[in-house]
Amino acid sequence: MNAMPWRSVFWVVLLALAVLSLWRLSDILLPFVAGATIAYLLNPLAHRLVALRVPRGVTAIGLILLASLVLVVGIALLAPMIQSQVGQLLASLPQTSEGLARRVQDLLGWVETLDREYNLNLFEGRSAKDFVAQNLPGVISEQAARLVRVVAQVLTGSLALVNLLSLVFITPVVTFYLLRDWDDLVARLDSWLPRQSVVTIRTQVREIDRTLAGYIRGQATLCCVLATYYAIGLGLVGLEFGLLIGVATGVLSFIPYVGALIGLVSSVGLAFLQFDTWLPIALVAAVFFTGQIMEGYVLQPVLVGDRVGLHPVWVIFALLAGGSLFGFLGLLLAIPVAAVAGVLIRFAIDRYLQSPLFDPRIGPP
Repeated sequence: MNAMPWRSVFWVVLLALAVLSLWRLSDILLPFVAGATIAYLLNPLAHRLVALRVPRGVTAIGLILLASLVLVVGIALLAPMIQSQVGQLLASLPQTSEGLARRVQDLLGWVETLDREYNLNLFEGRSAKDFVAQNLPGVISEQAARLVRVVAQVLTGSLALVNLLSLVFITPVVTFYLLRDWDDLVARLDSWLPRQSVVTIRTQVREIDRTLAGYIRGQATLCCVLATYYAIGLGLVGLEFGLLIGVATGVLSFIPYVGALIGLVSSVGLAFLQFDTWLPIALVAAVFFTGQIMEGYVLQPVLVGDRVGLHPVWVIFALLAGGSLFGFLGLLLAIPVAAVAGVLIRFAIDRYLQSPLFDPRIGPP
């Protein structure tokens, strides 16, 4: 047997072992993945400071302190307002429930009228109120049980107290050492590459780095801009809890279309309960439609761009698959894995199109 199949078997086995290790160790990897992500994002700035003759260790400590300061200031500024809005939301639940009940009764009355006029038999011969009273508790209990299961999974999974503490205390340490030794680690890994494929691997790694850096940094900026826009826009319209919904929508915007859809539905639903006229409800919807137009035609091309090669459907699939397989850790790894897979798939397709498998007239490479 020639050397090529043995090399293929070696890399397949190595990949299988890496995936198995990731799966078995997923419960403890969160602070390390978070630290590596932060180090990766801060590394370009570290290179610039090192070019100014700032020692790498001092640069790493300074950048970590700066990032921590920005995070603390951001939390200090936003936390009181968000906490206040959450408190108001909880306090207004009884009133909101009464308003929702009135709206539902009006809607049921309208539907019941249509049911009688056109003989649709939507409520199986009963009144709309009796039909809803009989069926709604089962639906609520089912959804409540599902919510309890989700909360239990969260509390016993990657966001358990021990893992949360490790995220707080271990992540800065991991970030420091990776940021300080980044160039040495890259050089060490480069020295381990198989010499016959070193040029090809370096080319693909540079493409992965370009794709990943462009997407993460651009998408992070995009989320911040959209969170600011939605919070201010909903606040100007006068929607209660507009700040809370706006920030949440901006944060969730890293999931294409899903974040905006959740924000639109929740905002219009609250506006429907809060306002008695259609104009403010329409303005709330207009805030989101304008935000989507601005995101699609201005922010996305400028901040992220099509050059990153990550299609929105591919991003959504990666996030759902990562979350399903590895929980919160999978969400962190989803975009990097999607970027790597996208680059490698494009490389494989390019090789296929240049091989006899695609066109027999093409000679062997």
